[in-house]
Amino acid sequence: MREAPIGVFDSGVGGLSVLAEIQRLLPNESLLYVADCGNIPYGEKTAQFIQQRCSAIAGFLQQQGAKALVVACNTATVAGVADLRRDYPQWPIVGMEPAVKPAAAATRSGVVGVLATTGTLQSAKFAALLDRFATDVRVITQPCPGLVELIENGDLHSPTLRQLLQSYVEPLLAAGCDTIILGCTHYPFLKPLLKQMIADDISLIDTGAAVARQLQRLLAERDLLAHGAASAAQFWTSGEEQHFRNILPKLWTSSGIVQKFDV
Repeated sequence: MREAPIGVFDSGVGGLSVLAEIQRLLPNESLLYVADCGNIPYGEKTAQFIQQRCSAIAGFLQQQGAKALVVACNTATVAGVADLRRDYPQWPIVGMEPAVKPAAAATRSGVVGVLATTGTLQSAKFAALLDRFATDVRVITQPCPGLVELIENGDLHSPTLRQLLQSYVEPLLAAGCDTIILGCTHYPFLKPLLKQMIADDISLIDTGAAVARQLQRLLAERDLLAHGAASAAQFWTSGEEQHFRNILPKLWTSSGIVQKFDV
């Protein structure tokens, strides 16, 4: 089982930012990635629909021999990770959550901004994070409709994207935020553009690296860390295969096999 792959999934390509952190920390691990692009964005779907997709994708990754599962999507984590942990008790399962705790610890001004999808910001889990970790700071939330769709099309720096992103960042800067949480796995791909819009002393925080560390800890506890050489990452998409192949080089530095996901 040590040499078995790790399964990772997201509603689209955003989870590739998490996959990159896993590969960086655990270079010996073989990786499987499912992008449910045919059903993006999850934020506009019902909780029941998302739960069904989580279950279907998890079952598929189990069939592929995955030894662990990473839900690399904030919306899917909120809707489906509890059911997955119930249904797959033998699996180490890691989900996502906005980095409220580290952001609250890092802020100097006492004002933290959050860029996230509407679904994440309206979730009970996000409210609970604020209640638990952000009682001593002011949190400014900014829903970002349209960003995910542009990134899914491989757009990381067009004038349209820049203008949209600027409109979301400006209210956070005007409120005095010195720390900004990237509350969607798609958004780390916009860091280069974001850094052009903010001062050098403003921190951008996402949870990809923390997820990779948690995965490493869970694998080590179960003596499941790989020791051999990793095989090439395998990708599946429920959307258009050629579209995924076209944008993959923009978001993933290694090679990989892309297949159709029909579950």
